[in-house]
Amino acid sequence: EIRLFFCQDFNILGSEIGDTALYRPEINALLHYKSNRWFLINCFANKKFGFDSYATGKKDIAGEFGTWMDAQDGILSENPIAQGSVDSAAEIRMIINPNENDSCFYWICAGLDWDEVRDLNGAVIKKKPQEFLKRTINYWRLWVDKEKLNFSLLPDEIASLYKKSLLICRTQINNNGSIIAANDSEIKGFNPDTYSYMWPRDGALTANALDLAGYFEITRKFYKFCARVIEREGYFMHKYTPIGSLGSSWLPWVKNNKTQLPIQEDETALVLWALWENFNIFHEIEFIKPLYKPLIKNAADFMMNYRDLNTGLPLPSYDLWEERRGVLTFTTAAVYGGLMAAANFTRAFGDVELARAYSEGAQRMRKAMDEYMYLKDEKRFCKMINFNKDGSIEIDKTIDASVFGTFAFGAYEPGDDKVKSTMQQVYDTLWCKTKVGGIARYKHDTYFAKGGSSVPGNPWFVTTLWLAYYYVVISKNEEDLSRAMDLLKWVQSRALPSGVLAEQVDPLTNEPLSVSPLTWSHSTFILVVQAYLNKLIEMHKCPSCGISKYLKNIV
Repeated sequence: EIRLFFCQDFNILGSEIGDTALYRPEINALLHYKSNRWFLINCFANKKFGFDSYATGKKDIAGEFGTWMDAQDGILSENPIAQGSVDSAAEIRMIINPNENDSCFYWICAGLDWDEVRDLNGAVIKKKPQEFLKRTINYWRLWVDKEKLNFSLLPDEIASLYKKSLLICRTQINNNGSIIAANDSEIKGFNPDTYSYMWPRDGALTANALDLAGYFEITRKFYKFCARVIEREGYFMHKYTPIGSLGSSWLPWVKNNKTQLPIQEDETALVLWALWENFNIFHEIEFIKPLYKPLIKNAADFMMNYRDLNTGLPLPSYDLWEERRGVLTFTTAAVYGGLMAAANFTRAFGDVELARAYSEGAQRMRKAMDEYMYLKDEKRFCKMINFNKDGSIEIDKTIDASVFGTFAFGAYEPGDDKVKSTMQQVYDTLWCKTKVGGIARYKHDTYFAKGGSSVPGNPWFVTTLWLAYYYVVISKNEEDLSRAMDLLKWVQSRALPSGVLAEQVDPLTNEPLSVSPLTWSHSTFILVVQAYLNKLIEMHKCPSCGISKYLKNIV
């Protein structure tokens, strides 16, 4: 006899006042309701629906630990109802003979009222859980293979993680278009909050990767979401809840008794940059039209106004790591890309003068990057600068992996000597010289720090994939491309057995650190695989007919 116990606790979803857990005998199932949210829990085993035993109870009140304690002796109390801070437990008993196997099914129906969850449960009972699983498997197999990529050009393990990354990204995207950074609640053991928010930067870069993969039907909702939540002044705030409300933030409006705009300007710029990349692929004019004024022109005008009049550089904002404030190389490169995207859009819509202004603003910014952000003696870009009142300049010379933005958004060509020297120093300085390897964010990174002074910081999947992307775009032959493939394999080999990629890994043990999965990790993997395939196909184009020996397989 095998006895399975399932414990349900929905308190993580919100208020505990008035929450109720109860047993419904007519369907032999458990029910939780919290304000306007209802959850019906049921099962199918031994050719019958419903649990063999149950219990409801209180937790975190007057020393109560929760109903899971009731399951420890193998006998549930069958208490039928509990109110307040509640949870529940249910039991399935199965008799399995030696050398035989059997299956059971457990599900939760979520809805806004009793009728909705009862109807959902009735549908499962009518069609049987197996049919729902079969239909779901068939749908997602069709979804993930819709672009018919030539996976024979990739190692099997890379193709497999590419598909899993597409599916994992989809699990992090609401049907209203919000792309959530991560939904791993374990981070609350380290941070006072979760990653379950929409950062416009993470969302824009994820949308760009999905556009390259051919999933426009998802990304168009993201861009519409952005048009709804952008501030009337033309910038995005730090982050947003999945429904579009303002998210929690630690970026202050006042610092040292001075007011400041608590934003990361790269987030505003990258939404425009990604939207133009989308238009370049799909040419959906009717989709772009309603976004033109509220999103494109609004954001572009803000970026033009939020500049230092003397240098043409962006005014200070917070860095993409959400730690320091200044004029960042990454942010400046992103704003360049955003303004050029706005120039392209306005030119396409016939606003020639506006297009010229946006373009001139971007070009002036690009020249200022040469003058203020490139360190001639060190032959690389700095992380950040700040202008003091006396005219002096503070330069943060920290080597930061985010300088990949210098070429990623169009400010510089990947083959530019400034970029080549910078990226080489990123590798030399930030590669973790342990058996684990990988690229850290910057030297002496303390976030989840594990390796001590022996390593520059924990290796992140995103930063390591940025280096892989750089290797792809500068490749001239397949031998060059092998450097990027080695890094793709590095990422794949450090995925969890499910294919999930964390934010970072321990530089000494390979243990995943921080949230898992991180949407940004998976979307960057998709980006690099797409770039790799595009480059490989381009390398094998016939010089006379222009057709690659590898048939067109990607958007």
